[in-house]
Amino acid sequence: MVIRAFRLLFIASLSVVVFLSADSGCMSDDDKIVEGFSEHLIADGYGYAFAVMAGDIDGDGDLDLSSGDATDNFLYWYENDGDGRFTRHFVQKDDPGWFERHDLGDVDGDGDLDIIIVKNQVGQLHWFENSGNPREEKLWKKHTVSSDFKRAYDVALKDLDGDGDLDAAATNYVSGQVVWFENPGKYPESVEWNEHIIDKDIGETRTIRFADFNADGIFDLFTTTRTTDLVVWYQNPGKSTDTPWKKHIVDDKTIQPTHGHAVDFDGDGDADIILGAGMLADTREEKSNEVIWYENVGTPGDGSTWGKHRLARFEFAFEAFAGDIDGDGDLDVAATAFGGNGGVIWLENNGDPHAEFTKHILKEIWPKANQIIMADLNGDGRLDIAASNERGANEIRWWRNEIRAKGN
Repeated sequence: MVIRAFRLLFIASLSVVVFLSADSGCMSDDDKIVEGFSEHLIADGYGYAFAVMAGDIDGDGDLDLSSGDATDNFLYWYENDGDGRFTRHFVQKDDPGWFERHDLGDVDGDGDLDIIIVKNQVGQLHWFENSGNPREEKLWKKHTVSSDFKRAYDVALKDLDGDGDLDAAATNYVSGQVVWFENPGKYPESVEWNEHIIDKDIGETRTIRFADFNADGIFDLFTTTRTTDLVVWYQNPGKSTDTPWKKHIVDDKTIQPTHGHAVDFDGDGDADIILGAGMLADTREEKSNEVIWYENVGTPGDGSTWGKHRLARFEFAFEAFAGDIDGDGDLDVAATAFGGNGGVIWLENNGDPHAEFTKHILKEIWPKANQIIMADLNGDGRLDIAASNERGANEIRWWRNEIRAKGN
């Protein structure tokens, strides 16, 4: 394991790894200011790093991180000391099947954050129960949502049937399914969740995220299909589990739409979509290799009409995430690229989301960068950026936001 600005301490008896970052005034080759950010390694030495998420896992008021190591069969959570220094703890060890993308949420309603995660290779969904004292160095109790969901890829939590608990929606990219799983409200290990198929055979399904696209007060969802070039949203029928979800096409022209999020990007009161497109696309392809936002047209829009806006050309764009990075009151975007060179950028909103954004490079060479998030990891009120990459450096990093809000 390569260690530069971070010292690695092995405490064998506790099976804990502590990562200590250098003070911001003492930089090394692995700790540097890039376009208003200082870059920090959280952990390297992964076999296959494909996801990172943020949430207050230990309930101490700051944001921790979670991450899976697919080929080494580990699931971790990283305890934040409040200033962006992280201690690694195990959620699960030696569990083959490729832990990848996941979500955090209070699945059992006991007031703390649990983890729901896909096992891509074996095609399963599991959730791991937070005991309320995750620092105790015990592996978390494992529950099975589905033992037969071939090549499970992405998962997200939301109350979809209005009964007060968190259900799950997921994609699997072999059979091209979009599915939601009904939380049974009881959690013996033998109980799997009821599966409801929303759509199938639509191509290599990738992202799955929630938003109320038609402003009817209930959560809908959207997904992408990389191989059939679809961005679609599905209208939640409400409490009935037997009513079909109506399918709405956002775009079927952009090549290889991959990962993104729903957010009110233009501030008009409805849910728009931001997205990376081009994960494995030909770099000469003009209808791909880009960061996009789809405008839910109207004030507010009802999800029936969409306008596409290119924020930047970005070869092999994988995922995009929106937030106010520079503190000027509008939404900027951070994005990753999956190609041989990879990379991480942020795009500065100059006040009009329909106009040109300014591209800032955070990391120019970072092969196969994948999931990216924004979160205030050091409690200074500014959004930081965290991301993972695989089969390149196989690591997770975060970029501390050093930008002062305009006028300060």
